[in-house]
Amino acid sequence: MMSTYRYLGDRLARLSGSPLVGQHCRAVHDERGKCIRGRNGSMLVEFATGRAVVPGRQLRKNPAPTR
Repeated sequence: MMSTYRYLGDRLARLSGSPLVGQHCRAVHDERGKCIRGRNGSMLVEFATGRAVVPGRQLRKNPAPTR
């Protein structure tokens, strides 16, 4: 199951006009199927443009599609 998120951006990203703010991304999983998180709460995600490490607190999970 792939987790998809929307990146809200931190204060510096919003002020600098980062193109990643507001974009949708997918979590990168390890071989156990768990999301890759850093010790400081950061998370490895994959945007359409490539992978990036972003603060996990700035990610909002997208709702699951209804069936």
